[in-house]
Amino acid sequence: MDIIKHKQIFLGIGAAVVLGSVGILLAVELRLGIDFTGGALTEVVYTEAPAQSEVESAVASLDWGGISVRETRGAENRDGYMIRTRDLTDAERQELTDAILALGMEGEVTRFTSIGPVIGAELAEKAKWAIAGIVIVIILYVAIAFARVGYPVRSWAYGGITIVALIHDILVPTALMVVLGVTMGAEIDVLFVTAILAVLGYSVNDTIVVFDRVRENLHKYRTAHVTESKDITGVVQKETTYTLDRPFTEIVNTSVNQVMTRSINTSFTTLLALGALFFLGGSTTQIFALILMAGVVAGTYSSIFLASPLLVLYAEKVAKIDVHTATTEVKDSTATKTA
Repeated sequence: MDIIKHKQIFLGIGAAVVLGSVGILLAVELRLGIDFTGGALTEVVYTEAPAQSEVESAVASLDWGGISVRETRGAENRDGYMIRTRDLTDAERQELTDAILALGMEGEVTRFTSIGPVIGAELAEKAKWAIAGIVIVIILYVAIAFARVGYPVRSWAYGGITIVALIHDILVPTALMVVLGVTMGAEIDVLFVTAILAVLGYSVNDTIVVFDRVRENLHKYRTAHVTESKDITGVVQKETTYTLDRPFTEIVNTSVNQVMTRSINTSFTTLLALGALFFLGGSTTQIFALILMAGVVAGTYSSIFLASPLLVLYAEKVAKIDVHTATTEVKDSTATKTA
C-alpha cells in the first residue's frame, strides 16, 4: 500500500478529525466529575426501578442545590441511577438513602463516594502534572532514541511529530467523552485520566515502532563516504557523510508497510479485550473501555497514516529550504565575482 503517495488524503482526514474534535470541545463544556469538583455520588439499584423523573423529584425535594441523576446498570444487571449531589453529612446521606429506597422495589445503595472540594482541586492539579510529565518524558525519550539519525531529518523532528500524533490521539477520546457527557451524562473523573495516560503510552509505542523501522532502513539503504583532511597541527581528521541509496519517501513507505500488519493485529486484539470489558463489565468500566477503544483506533491511525506522512512532508520542506539556500548562495557568489 502506497501510503506516502496518498499522504495528502490521510493528512486531510486527520486534520478534519482534529478540527472536529476541537470544535466539539469549544462548543460543549466538559462535565467534570466529583473527583475534580468535589461532592457526593450515590448509586442505587432496584429490582423494578422507578422513572427517572421520580428520582429527580425526590432528590430535588431535599433542597440541596444542584443535582444530577442518570441511569445506570448495577450488579446482577439491575437497573438503577447515579445521583450526584454536593458533599453530604452522615445525616444527609441517610436522608437521601431513605428517600430513594422508598421509590422502587427492593432498592439497594451499592455505592457512595464523597470527595471534598479541596481534594478535588488537588486531584485536578495532579492530573494536569501527570499528563504534562508524560509528554515531556516522551519527547526526551524519542530525541535520545533517534539521536544518531541526522539525515535527511533531524532527531528532534521525530519527537515533534510524535507529539503532533499524540495530540490527535488525545483529542479524539476527549471529544467522545464530551459527546457521552451530553448524551449519557458521563463525567470526567480519575478513571478518564487513567484512560488518557494509557492511550498516550499505547500510541507512542506504536509510533516509535514505525519510526524505529524507518531508522533501521535508513541505516540499511545508505552509503558512507569518508573524507580525510589535516588540521594546522598535521593531525588527520576523518569526516563521514552518508547518501541514501533509495529515496527517503520510498524508505518510509517500505518501513510503514513492513510494520502495518503488526500494528493492525496488535490493535485488533486490544480492541477484542476492551470490547469484552465494555459489553461484559459493569457500568463503571464501560465508559473507561469505550474511551480506550477510541484512543486505540485513533492511535493506530495516527501511527500509520499521520506520523509517517508528516515525516516525509517535513523532509520535503527541509529539502526545499536547503535547495533555496544553496541557490541563493550561488547567486551571491556569482554577483560578488562579477563586481
